[in-house]
Amino acid sequence: MSSAFLTDRYELTMLAASLRDGTAQRPSVFELFSRRLSGGRRFGVVAGVGRLLTLLRDFHFGEDELRYLRDNDVVDAAALRYLEDYRFTGTIRGYRDGELYFPGSPILTVEGSFADAVVLETLALSVLNHDSAVATAASRMSIAAGERPLAEMGSRRAAEQSAVAAARAAYIAGFAATSNLEAGRRWGIPTMGTAAHSWTLLHDSEEAAFRSQVESLGVETTLLIDTYDIRTGVETAIRVAGTGLGGVRLDSGDLPLVAAAVRTQLDELGATETAITVTSDLDEYAIAALAASPVDFYGVGTSVVTGSGYPTAGMVYKLVARQDPSGAWVSVAKASADKGSKGGRKSAFRALQNGVAVSETISVADGFEQVDSAAEHPDARALQVVLVDGGQIDSAHEGAAGTAAAREHHLRVREELPVRALALSKSDPAIPTVFVDAD
Repeated sequence: MSSAFLTDRYELTMLAASLRDGTAQRPSVFELFSRRLSGGRRFGVVAGVGRLLTLLRDFHFGEDELRYLRDNDVVDAAALRYLEDYRFTGTIRGYRDGELYFPGSPILTVEGSFADAVVLETLALSVLNHDSAVATAASRMSIAAGERPLAEMGSRRAAEQSAVAAARAAYIAGFAATSNLEAGRRWGIPTMGTAAHSWTLLHDSEEAAFRSQVESLGVETTLLIDTYDIRTGVETAIRVAGTGLGGVRLDSGDLPLVAAAVRTQLDELGATETAITVTSDLDEYAIAALAASPVDFYGVGTSVVTGSGYPTAGMVYKLVARQDPSGAWVSVAKASADKGSKGGRKSAFRALQNGVAVSETISVADGFEQVDSAAEHPDARALQVVLVDGGQIDSAHEGAAGTAAAREHHLRVREELPVRALALSKSDPAIPTVFVDAD
Protein backbone atom coordinates (compact mmCIF):
# COMPACT_ATOMS: atom_id res chain seq x y z
CA MET A 1 0.00 0.00 0.00
CA SER A 2 1.13 3.51 -0.74
CA SER A 3 1.93 5.86 2.15
CA ALA A 4 1.83 8.94 -0.08
CA PHE A 5 -1.65 10.02 1.02
CA LEU A 6 -0.68 10.14 4.69
CA THR A 7 -0.16 13.81 4.05
CA ASP A 8 -1.77 17.24 3.92
CA ARG A 9 -3.15 18.72 0.72
CA TYR A 10 -0.95 21.80 0.84
CA GLU A 11 2.20 19.72 0.37
CA LEU A 12 0.99 18.87 -3.12
CA THR A 13 -0.36 22.32 -3.94
CA MET A 14 3.08 23.77 -3.12
CA LEU A 15 4.64 21.10 -5.33
CA ALA A 16 2.31 21.98 -8.20
CA ALA A 17 2.98 25.69 -7.85
CA SER A 18 6.75 25.14 -7.77
CA LEU A 19 6.56 23.11 -10.98
CA ARG A 20 4.62 25.96 -12.57
CA ASP A 21 7.05 28.74 -11.53
CA GLY A 22 10.27 26.78 -12.07
CA THR A 23 11.44 26.43 -8.45
CA ALA A 24 10.58 22.74 -8.06
CA GLN A 25 14.13 21.54 -8.80
CA ARG A 26 15.84 24.20 -6.70
CA PRO A 27 18.28 22.37 -4.32
CA SER A 28 16.97 22.73 -0.78
CA VAL A 29 17.62 21.70 2.80
CA PHE A 30 14.72 21.01 5.15
CA GLU A 31 15.15 20.39 8.85
CA LEU A 32 12.93 18.66 11.39
CA PHE A 33 13.46 19.94 14.93
CA SER A 34 11.71 20.95 18.14
CA ARG A 35 11.81 24.53 19.40
CA ARG A 36 11.25 23.41 22.99
CA LEU A 37 10.69 20.29 25.07
CA SER A 38 7.05 19.53 25.90
CA GLY A 39 5.91 19.84 29.47
CA GLY A 40 9.07 21.34 30.89
CA ARG A 41 10.87 18.06 30.44
CA ARG A 42 14.62 17.93 30.69
CA PHE A 43 15.35 15.82 27.61
CA GLY A 44 13.56 14.25 24.68
CA VAL A 45 13.91 10.83 23.06
CA VAL A 46 13.84 10.34 19.28
CA ALA A 47 11.62 7.52 18.06
CA GLY A 48 9.92 6.73 14.77
CA VAL A 49 12.93 6.99 12.46
CA GLY A 50 12.85 3.32 11.51
CA ARG A 51 9.10 3.47 10.93
CA LEU A 52 9.50 6.57 8.78
CA LEU A 53 12.10 4.88 6.60
CA THR A 54 9.78 1.93 6.01
CA LEU A 55 6.94 4.28 5.10
CA LEU A 56 9.29 6.16 2.77
CA ARG A 57 9.82 2.95 0.80
CA ASP A 58 6.11 2.98 0.02
CA PHE A 59 5.83 6.71 -0.64
CA HIS A 60 4.72 6.68 -4.26
CA PHE A 61 1.60 7.62 -6.19
CA GLY A 62 -0.23 4.75 -7.83
CA GLU A 63 -3.26 4.73 -10.08
CA ASP A 64 -5.72 5.13 -7.20
CA GLU A 65 -3.88 8.10 -5.72
CA LEU A 66 -3.45 9.81 -9.07
CA ARG A 67 -7.10 9.27 -9.95
CA TYR A 68 -8.21 10.87 -6.70
CA LEU A 69 -5.95 13.88 -7.25
CA ARG A 70 -7.25 14.31 -10.78
CA ASP A 71 -10.93 13.76 -9.98
CA ASN A 72 -10.83 16.18 -7.06
CA ASP A 73 -8.80 18.82 -8.89
CA VAL A 74 -6.09 18.83 -6.22
CA VAL A 75 -3.22 19.47 -8.64
CA ASP A 76 -2.83 20.20 -12.33
CA ALA A 77 -1.76 17.88 -15.15
CA ALA A 78 1.92 18.80 -14.87
CA ALA A 79 1.99 17.85 -11.20
CA LEU A 80 0.20 14.59 -11.94
CA ARG A 81 2.84 13.69 -14.51
CA TYR A 82 5.57 14.49 -11.97
CA LEU A 83 3.94 12.39 -9.26
CA GLU A 84 3.54 9.38 -11.57
CA ASP A 85 7.27 8.73 -11.27
CA TYR A 86 7.90 10.18 -7.81
CA ARG A 87 10.43 8.45 -5.58
CA PHE A 88 12.50 10.30 -3.01
CA THR A 89 16.00 10.59 -4.49
CA GLY A 90 17.60 12.89 -1.95
CA THR A 91 19.58 12.35 1.22
CA ILE A 92 18.42 12.27 4.84
CA ARG A 93 20.79 12.61 7.77
CA GLY A 94 19.59 12.62 11.34
CA TYR A 95 19.44 11.34 14.86
CA ARG A 96 18.82 7.62 15.07
CA ASP A 97 16.00 6.02 17.05
CA GLY A 98 16.71 6.09 20.78
CA GLU A 99 18.95 9.17 20.63
CA LEU A 100 18.33 12.03 23.06
CA TYR A 101 17.42 15.44 21.70
CA PHE A 102 17.12 18.98 23.02
CA PRO A 103 15.62 22.27 21.76
CA GLY A 104 17.05 23.04 18.33
CA SER A 105 18.54 19.60 17.74
CA PRO A 106 18.53 18.93 13.96
CA ILE A 107 16.71 15.62 14.33
CA LEU A 108 16.34 15.17 10.56
CA THR A 109 18.04 17.02 7.71
CA VAL A 110 16.35 16.33 4.37
CA GLU A 111 18.35 17.34 1.29
CA GLY A 112 17.18 17.33 -2.30
CA SER A 113 15.12 19.37 -4.69
CA PHE A 114 12.28 21.38 -3.22
CA ALA A 115 9.81 19.04 -4.91
CA ASP A 116 11.64 15.98 -3.57
CA ALA A 117 11.63 17.12 0.03
CA VAL A 118 8.54 19.26 0.61
CA VAL A 119 6.09 16.38 0.18
CA LEU A 120 7.63 14.47 3.10
CA GLU A 121 6.76 17.09 5.72
CA THR A 122 3.46 15.74 7.03
CA LEU A 123 4.52 12.10 7.08
CA ALA A 124 7.79 12.82 8.88
CA LEU A 125 6.10 15.01 11.48
CA SER A 126 3.18 12.67 12.13
CA VAL A 127 5.53 9.74 12.77
CA LEU A 128 8.22 11.48 14.81
CA ASN A 129 5.89 13.72 16.82
CA HIS A 130 3.85 10.77 18.01
CA ASP A 131 6.62 8.25 18.57
CA SER A 132 9.01 10.69 20.21
CA ALA A 133 6.30 11.87 22.62
CA VAL A 134 5.68 8.28 23.66
CA ALA A 135 9.38 7.47 23.91
CA THR A 136 10.11 10.55 26.03
CA ALA A 137 7.37 9.62 28.49
CA ALA A 138 8.47 5.99 28.48
CA SER A 139 12.07 6.88 29.21
CA ARG A 140 11.01 8.95 32.22
CA MET A 141 8.98 6.00 33.45
CA SER A 142 11.91 3.65 32.89
CA ILE A 143 14.18 5.94 34.92
CA ALA A 144 11.57 6.09 37.71
CA ALA A 145 11.23 2.29 37.70
CA GLY A 146 14.95 1.67 38.09
CA GLU A 147 15.72 -2.04 37.75
CA ARG A 148 12.08 -3.09 37.88
CA PRO A 149 10.70 -4.12 34.46
CA LEU A 150 7.88 -2.22 32.74
CA ALA A 151 5.26 -3.61 30.38
CA GLU A 152 3.37 -1.44 27.87
CA MET A 153 -0.33 -2.29 27.86
CA GLY A 154 -2.09 0.72 26.36
CA SER A 155 -3.52 -0.64 23.12
CA ARG A 156 -7.11 -0.05 24.25
CA ARG A 157 -6.35 3.61 24.83
CA ALA A 158 -5.02 4.41 21.35
CA ALA A 159 -5.97 4.05 17.70
CA GLU A 160 -5.15 0.58 16.44
CA GLN A 161 -2.04 1.51 14.43
CA SER A 162 -0.96 4.15 16.93
CA ALA A 163 -0.97 1.40 19.55
CA VAL A 164 1.52 -0.64 17.54
CA ALA A 165 3.78 2.39 17.03
CA ALA A 166 3.53 3.31 20.72
CA ALA A 167 4.61 -0.16 21.77
CA ARG A 168 7.74 0.17 19.62
CA ALA A 169 8.54 3.61 21.01
CA ALA A 170 8.09 2.46 24.60
CA TYR A 171 10.30 -0.58 24.03
CA ILE A 172 13.06 1.57 22.55
CA ALA A 173 12.90 3.82 25.63
CA GLY A 174 13.29 1.04 28.17
CA PHE A 175 10.05 -0.92 28.50
CA ALA A 176 10.61 -4.68 28.58
CA ALA A 177 7.43 -6.00 26.96
CA THR A 178 4.09 -5.14 25.36
CA SER A 179 0.60 -6.59 25.43
CA ASN A 180 0.19 -5.85 21.70
CA LEU A 181 0.64 -8.92 19.50
CA GLU A 182 1.12 -6.99 16.26
CA ALA A 183 3.96 -5.04 17.88
CA GLY A 184 5.47 -8.36 18.91
CA ARG A 185 5.21 -9.75 15.39
CA ARG A 186 6.31 -6.60 13.58
CA TRP A 187 9.09 -5.38 15.87
CA GLY A 188 10.19 -8.49 17.78
CA ILE A 189 9.10 -7.05 21.13
CA PRO A 190 8.44 -9.60 23.91
CA THR A 191 4.71 -9.91 24.60
CA MET A 192 2.91 -10.56 27.87
CA GLY A 193 -0.62 -10.96 29.23
CA THR A 194 -2.76 -13.45 31.13
CA ALA A 195 -6.35 -12.57 32.11
CA ALA A 196 -8.67 -9.66 32.86
CA HIS A 197 -11.36 -9.22 35.49
CA SER A 198 -13.91 -10.64 33.04
CA TRP A 199 -12.15 -14.00 33.35
CA THR A 200 -12.85 -14.12 37.07
CA LEU A 201 -16.39 -12.84 36.64
CA LEU A 202 -17.08 -15.51 34.01
CA HIS A 203 -16.64 -18.29 36.57
CA ASP A 204 -18.87 -19.24 39.45
CA SER A 205 -16.10 -18.50 41.92
CA GLU A 206 -12.72 -16.83 42.07
CA GLU A 207 -11.19 -20.18 42.92
CA ALA A 208 -12.64 -21.79 39.80
CA ALA A 209 -11.22 -18.99 37.65
CA PHE A 210 -7.77 -19.28 39.23
CA ARG A 211 -7.75 -23.06 38.95
CA SER A 212 -8.66 -22.96 35.27
CA GLN A 213 -5.98 -20.33 34.53
CA VAL A 214 -3.29 -22.31 36.33
CA GLU A 215 -4.30 -25.50 34.52
CA SER A 216 -4.06 -23.66 31.19
CA LEU A 217 -0.94 -21.51 31.73
CA GLY A 218 0.92 -23.25 34.54
CA VAL A 219 1.82 -22.15 38.05
CA GLU A 220 4.23 -19.55 36.68
CA THR A 221 1.23 -17.47 35.57
CA THR A 222 0.14 -14.20 37.20
CA LEU A 223 -3.27 -14.17 38.88
CA LEU A 224 -5.38 -11.00 39.09
CA ILE A 225 -6.37 -10.86 42.77
CA ASP A 226 -8.48 -7.72 43.18
CA THR A 227 -11.76 -8.59 41.47
CA TYR A 228 -13.32 -9.10 44.88
CA ASP A 229 -11.54 -8.97 48.24
CA ILE A 230 -7.76 -8.75 47.86
CA ARG A 231 -6.81 -10.60 51.02
CA THR A 232 -9.16 -13.44 50.14
CA GLY A 233 -7.81 -13.38 46.57
CA VAL A 234 -4.23 -13.86 47.78
CA GLU A 235 -5.23 -16.75 50.01
CA THR A 236 -7.19 -18.40 47.20
CA ALA A 237 -4.38 -17.92 44.69
CA ILE A 238 -1.81 -19.67 46.88
CA ARG A 239 -4.23 -22.43 47.84
CA VAL A 240 -4.85 -23.13 44.15
CA ALA A 241 -1.35 -22.65 42.71
CA GLY A 242 0.86 -23.33 45.70
CA THR A 243 3.77 -21.30 46.97
CA GLY A 244 5.44 -21.54 43.56
CA LEU A 245 2.88 -19.20 41.97
CA GLY A 246 4.64 -16.91 39.52
CA GLY A 247 2.89 -13.68 40.38
CA VAL A 248 -0.15 -11.73 41.44
CA ARG A 249 -1.46 -8.52 39.89
CA LEU A 250 -3.01 -5.50 41.58
CA ASP A 251 -5.13 -3.14 39.49
CA SER A 252 -6.83 -0.98 42.12
CA GLY A 253 -6.58 0.57 45.55
CA ASP A 254 -3.94 2.59 47.36
CA LEU A 255 -1.09 0.74 45.68
CA PRO A 256 1.75 1.44 48.16
CA LEU A 257 -0.39 0.24 51.09
CA VAL A 258 -1.99 -2.65 49.23
CA ALA A 259 1.32 -3.88 47.79
CA ALA A 260 2.91 -3.91 51.24
CA ALA A 261 -0.01 -5.84 52.70
CA VAL A 262 0.02 -8.36 49.85
CA ARG A 263 3.77 -8.88 50.17
CA THR A 264 3.41 -9.56 53.89
CA GLN A 265 0.58 -12.00 53.29
CA LEU A 266 2.43 -13.84 50.51
CA ASP A 267 5.50 -14.20 52.70
CA GLU A 268 3.42 -15.48 55.60
CA LEU A 269 1.91 -18.10 53.29
CA GLY A 270 5.39 -19.19 52.17
CA ALA A 271 5.13 -17.66 48.66
CA THR A 272 8.27 -15.59 49.12
CA GLU A 273 9.21 -15.74 45.44
CA THR A 274 5.79 -14.84 44.08
CA ALA A 275 6.14 -11.50 42.27
CA ILE A 276 3.79 -8.54 42.56
CA THR A 277 2.76 -6.65 39.43
CA VAL A 278 0.89 -3.36 39.73
CA THR A 279 -1.11 -1.60 37.03
CA SER A 280 -3.99 0.90 37.55
CA ASP A 281 -3.35 4.15 35.63
CA LEU A 282 0.35 4.39 36.40
CA ASP A 283 2.52 7.24 35.16
CA GLU A 284 6.09 8.26 35.97
CA TYR A 285 5.02 10.01 39.17
CA ALA A 286 3.04 7.04 40.47
CA ILE A 287 5.93 4.73 39.60
CA ALA A 288 8.35 6.96 41.49
CA ALA A 289 5.98 6.93 44.49
CA LEU A 290 6.17 3.12 44.51
CA ALA A 291 9.97 3.03 44.62
CA ALA A 292 10.04 1.94 48.27
CA SER A 293 7.15 -0.51 47.89
CA PRO A 294 7.58 -4.28 47.43
CA VAL A 295 6.65 -4.19 43.74
CA ASP A 296 8.39 -6.35 41.14
CA PHE A 297 6.79 -5.30 37.84
CA TYR A 298 4.80 -2.37 36.46
CA GLY A 299 2.17 -2.36 33.73
CA VAL A 300 1.48 1.02 32.13
CA GLY A 301 -1.33 1.80 29.72
CA THR A 302 -2.96 5.16 29.07
CA SER A 303 -0.12 7.37 30.26
CA VAL A 304 2.58 5.90 28.07
CA VAL A 305 0.61 5.71 24.81
CA THR A 306 -0.55 9.33 25.24
CA GLY A 307 2.87 10.74 26.10
CA SER A 308 1.88 11.09 29.77
CA GLY A 309 -0.10 14.23 29.13
CA TYR A 310 1.91 15.48 26.14
CA PRO A 311 0.82 13.43 23.10
CA THR A 312 2.99 15.33 20.61
CA ALA A 313 6.64 16.30 20.71
CA GLY A 314 5.95 19.66 19.04
CA MET A 315 8.43 19.09 16.21
CA VAL A 316 8.34 21.21 13.04
CA TYR A 317 9.72 20.81 9.51
CA LYS A 318 11.24 23.95 8.00
CA LEU A 319 13.20 25.01 4.94
CA VAL A 320 16.57 26.23 6.27
CA ALA A 321 18.71 26.62 3.12
CA ARG A 322 18.26 26.76 -0.66
CA GLN A 323 20.10 27.77 -3.79
CA ASP A 324 19.25 31.07 -5.46
CA PRO A 325 18.90 31.38 -9.25
CA SER A 326 22.65 31.89 -9.59
CA GLY A 327 23.41 28.65 -7.75
CA ALA A 328 24.65 30.33 -4.57
CA TRP A 329 23.46 28.96 -1.26
CA VAL A 330 21.12 31.11 0.83
CA SER A 331 20.35 30.50 4.48
CA VAL A 332 16.63 31.01 5.14
CA ALA A 333 14.61 31.12 8.35
CA LYS A 334 11.15 31.93 9.61
CA ALA A 335 11.15 35.08 11.78
CA SER A 336 7.71 34.93 13.42
CA ALA A 337 7.54 35.77 17.12
CA ASP A 338 7.94 32.65 19.30
CA LYS A 339 7.94 30.49 16.17
CA GLY A 340 11.20 31.43 14.52
CA SER A 341 13.78 29.05 13.13
CA LYS A 342 17.52 29.20 12.59
CA GLY A 343 18.66 28.97 8.99
CA GLY A 344 21.52 26.97 7.56
CA ARG A 345 22.47 23.33 7.28
CA LYS A 346 23.60 21.92 10.61
CA SER A 347 25.75 19.21 12.13
CA ALA A 348 25.24 18.15 15.72
CA PHE A 349 27.58 16.91 18.44
CA ARG A 350 27.07 16.21 22.14
CA ALA A 351 29.88 17.73 24.16
CA LEU A 352 30.98 15.44 27.01
CA GLN A 353 33.12 15.87 30.11
CA ASN A 354 34.17 12.63 31.77
CA GLY A 355 31.43 10.88 29.83
CA VAL A 356 28.69 13.28 30.99
CA ALA A 357 26.82 15.50 28.53
CA VAL A 358 27.39 19.23 29.00
CA SER A 359 25.95 20.73 25.82
CA GLU A 360 24.33 20.11 22.45
CA THR A 361 26.74 21.74 20.00
CA ILE A 362 25.24 22.65 16.62
CA SER A 363 27.53 23.81 13.80
CA VAL A 364 25.77 25.91 11.16
CA ALA A 365 26.59 26.49 7.48
CA ASP A 366 24.59 27.70 4.50
CA GLY A 367 24.23 24.76 2.18
CA PHE A 368 25.03 21.15 1.37
CA GLU A 369 28.71 21.15 2.25
CA GLN A 370 29.83 19.10 5.24
CA VAL A 371 29.68 21.42 8.22
CA ASP A 372 32.02 19.75 10.66
CA SER A 373 33.64 16.39 11.25
CA ALA A 374 33.90 14.40 14.44
CA ALA A 375 37.67 14.94 14.37
CA GLU A 376 37.03 18.65 14.94
CA HIS A 377 35.13 17.81 18.14
CA PRO A 378 37.40 15.38 20.03
CA ASP A 379 35.44 15.78 23.29
CA ALA A 380 32.06 15.28 21.67
CA ARG A 381 29.97 12.53 20.13
CA ALA A 382 28.59 12.96 16.61
CA LEU A 383 24.80 12.63 16.69
CA GLN A 384 23.77 12.35 13.04
CA VAL A 385 23.95 9.32 10.79
CA VAL A 386 23.10 8.90 7.11
CA LEU A 387 19.62 7.38 6.89
CA VAL A 388 18.98 7.78 3.15
CA ASP A 389 21.75 8.32 0.61
CA GLY A 390 20.64 9.34 -2.88
CA GLY A 391 17.28 7.69 -2.33
CA GLN A 392 18.82 4.48 -0.95
CA ILE A 393 17.45 3.68 2.51
CA ASP A 394 19.70 2.21 5.21
CA SER A 395 17.67 -0.83 6.26
CA ALA A 396 19.66 -1.26 9.49
CA HIS A 397 17.18 1.05 11.22
CA GLU A 398 14.10 -0.92 10.21
CA GLY A 399 12.29 -3.99 11.50
CA ALA A 400 12.97 -6.01 14.62
CA ALA A 401 16.75 -5.68 14.32
CA GLY A 402 16.56 -1.90 14.00
CA THR A 403 14.21 -1.71 16.98
CA ALA A 404 16.51 -3.82 19.16
CA ALA A 405 19.52 -1.71 18.15
CA ALA A 406 17.62 1.48 18.96
CA ARG A 407 16.73 0.19 22.43
CA GLU A 408 20.35 -0.70 23.10
CA HIS A 409 21.47 2.71 21.84
CA HIS A 410 19.00 4.57 24.03
CA LEU A 411 19.93 2.76 27.22
CA ARG A 412 23.59 3.46 26.49
CA VAL A 413 23.29 7.17 25.69
CA ARG A 414 20.94 7.75 28.61
CA GLU A 415 23.94 7.08 30.82
CA GLU A 416 25.44 10.32 29.47
CA LEU A 417 22.73 12.45 31.07
CA PRO A 418 23.75 14.60 34.04
CA VAL A 419 22.05 13.72 37.32
CA ARG A 420 19.73 16.73 37.12
CA ALA A 421 18.21 15.31 33.95
CA LEU A 422 16.76 12.36 35.87
CA ALA A 423 14.39 14.45 38.00
CA LEU A 424 10.70 14.35 37.05
CA SER A 425 9.87 17.95 37.96
CA LYS A 426 9.50 20.63 35.29
CA SER A 427 12.68 22.51 34.53
CA ASP A 428 14.92 23.85 31.79
CA PRO A 429 16.57 21.34 29.45
CA ALA A 430 19.28 19.34 31.20
CA ILE A 431 21.97 20.72 28.87
CA PRO A 432 22.06 23.89 26.77
CA THR A 433 21.98 23.97 22.99
CA VAL A 434 24.93 25.96 21.65
CA PHE A 435 24.97 27.14 18.02
CA VAL A 436 28.37 27.90 16.45
CA ASP A 437 29.24 29.03 12.95
CA ALA A 438 31.09 26.46 10.87
CA ASP A 439 34.61 27.44 9.84
